[in-house]
Amino acid sequence: MHNPDGNRQRRIFLAMLMMAAANPAAWSQGLRERRAARRDELDEGDDEAMASISPEVQAIRDVAYGRDNAQRFDVYLPRRGVQNAPVILMAHGGGWYRGDKGMRSVVANKVTHWVPQGYVFISTNYRMLPDADPVEQAEDLRRALIAAQRQAASWGGDPSKFILMGHSAGAHLAALVSAAPERALRQGAQPWRGAVLLDSASLDVVMTMEGRHLPLHDRAFGGDPVFWRRASPWHQLAAGAPPMLVVASSERRSAVPQARRFAEKAASLGVRMQVLEEPLSHRQINEQLGTPGSYTSAVDAFISGVLG
Repeated sequence: MHNPDGNRQRRIFLAMLMMAAANPAAWSQGLRERRAARRDELDEGDDEAMASISPEVQAIRDVAYGRDNAQRFDVYLPRRGVQNAPVILMAHGGGWYRGDKGMRSVVANKVTHWVPQGYVFISTNYRMLPDADPVEQAEDLRRALIAAQRQAASWGGDPSKFILMGHSAGAHLAALVSAAPERALRQGAQPWRGAVLLDSASLDVVMTMEGRHLPLHDRAFGGDPVFWRRASPWHQLAAGAPPMLVVASSERRSAVPQARRFAEKAASLGVRMQVLEEPLSHRQINEQLGTPGSYTSAVDAFISGVLG
């Protein structure tokens, strides 16, 4: 029986063998990149256990900053109480369409590390695709920031000592909010001290969409170049943006080049920006922050420096 699909698959397979034979080094490199790209997509907020928290940490769950059920954040602080504490506001990853503020990789090691030092740590949710696109999700992060600053004193936090942090899609949102801070300031936010961007899913959305990219980027940004620019931290970056630490996985093909390009534009605008290249996977950059080592120490040094 004639099987056109089977014939087509055999032709593709033979073409792949010919490519591998003609240039084995390039084929091997391409295979590694394809595997890494697939691994990145799987790491984008896969379902996982919720974090367990030490009895010495007080958790205040599901504080509302909007009417939607997704517009909620959790607050973690020392049970003994704090006064005038610095505050870290964290946005989870998940490819703009999944993830949760309570996931272990988002919360556990970070709370264990910073809360005993006297920080307040906040982990926020935001509306997901298809209910909200990335520009609207950045607006949710602004709302969460404003609400958290207004209530910070009730938890012992200092509204003038906020750090924005995010991983993957959440890092993109933190970068987008921080690239042009005047919008949040007009809405009632106080200036925040800096942003820590943990292996952003994209810093230059136009560059991402015009090159090889994952299906999750198509879901998030669609096909409109005008929207790409609106959603692109690189294109929105302006003088007056707060200091940023851009953590980039050296295991991802586009992470380090985009981080360096973002920093070059920042330097041209007089914006303080540091790139931290880490030989960790996309997922490990999130999970391992807060564990002892040079990576956590470098993030600590940046945060201490901007807090003064």
